[in-house]
Amino acid sequence: MTAGLLIVAIFAAAYAMVANRLSSTVLTAPILFLGCGYLLSQTGILPLNLMNDSLHLVAEVALIVLLFLDAAQTDLDELRKRFVWPARMLLIGFPLCLLLGTIFAWIFLPAWPLVALALIAAILAPTDAALGQAVVTNLSIPERERRALTVESGLNDGLALPAILLFASLTASVMHGDETNWLLFGAMQLVLGPLAGLVVGILGGRILLWAKAGNHTAEAYEGVGALALACSAYLAANLIGGNGFIAAFVAGLSFGGIVKDRCKFVFEFTENEGQGLVWTAFLLIGMLLLPTALEHLDLTSAGIILTSLFIVRPLAIWISLIGTDASPVTRLFFGWFGPRGLATALFALMIFHEIGEDIGEYVLNLAVNAVWISALLHGLTSVLGAKWYASSLSRKK
Repeated sequence: MTAGLLIVAIFAAAYAMVANRLSSTVLTAPILFLGCGYLLSQTGILPLNLMNDSLHLVAEVALIVLLFLDAAQTDLDELRKRFVWPARMLLIGFPLCLLLGTIFAWIFLPAWPLVALALIAAILAPTDAALGQAVVTNLSIPERERRALTVESGLNDGLALPAILLFASLTASVMHGDETNWLLFGAMQLVLGPLAGLVVGILGGRILLWAKAGNHTAEAYEGVGALALACSAYLAANLIGGNGFIAAFVAGLSFGGIVKDRCKFVFEFTENEGQGLVWTAFLLIGMLLLPTALEHLDLTSAGIILTSLFIVRPLAIWISLIGTDASPVTRLFFGWFGPRGLATALFALMIFHEIGEDIGEYVLNLAVNAVWISALLHGLTSVLGAKWYASSLSRKK
């Protein structure tokens, strides 16, 4: 086991040394860490049965931090000034993704319950701008477009989560005849979770600013406090019967709205630690979930995934931006660059046991396959796509 961990440590250190250079290439962190995990699973150098417990813990913590950071880094003031594109994609495009995704999933799985098909659509809907890093960091693309993609990917995880929880609960009820009052359960999750997140985020933000003003804290400690707040929101919500992941997202929104640019080190620190968690999560997914997912990749699941990437999101985004000043080229650009990332896999892992192992295993394998296929396709096209879009804009000037 020591030799395997040494290989992982050396690989992570080597990647960190060239991460900035690789960020503008097709060799993204998700592709490399998924690949590294998969190769390690084939060697038998690490005991996979002992790593399973690590996967669930790392996945849960990574999802908490991911939701908190995505929300906290949303510039609400800037969003209010130039809100049309991201607001349309979130409020119109996202529900359309759910609707169209459900319809196309039904074409491939006509015997499945409607709520289970909606669950698949909801899990495949969130996007991750980090997988298209070469796009959102390319300065040849106007800031408005880059900001729109970043804001959308940061907020659609939080939008997807209530839908996933609802459809997972309904799927469990339909598949297993569970007589639990899902309406009451869902209401508690969706009301108490945001309430806990709002309280923790506001109090945490104000206390941090007070501590900075009185010189009671220093930058070296602020990031630790931010991570602790994310976990506090999660645990507080669970304690009162709410959903901890929704609480983490709402806490990030309210915390970020209060501290804004006055505590930059908070976000630098949490981004660094969050990056390490994300890399670890991708490594463990590649090691523990990818081998089984590849074995279950058939024409049906491939059809659902490719339809989601090439038809569902592009069509939903195109429709959502009708009537705005987004050109046809911009709509195509936004529609394609919606890579499915870590949240898709983690959401599927989160509801695996709730919906039962039979249907849960299919959904989890589908989500993992969607992540590596998206990471590959969007990684391969991110650099060329950014250049194509930038040149299209320059020809119009």
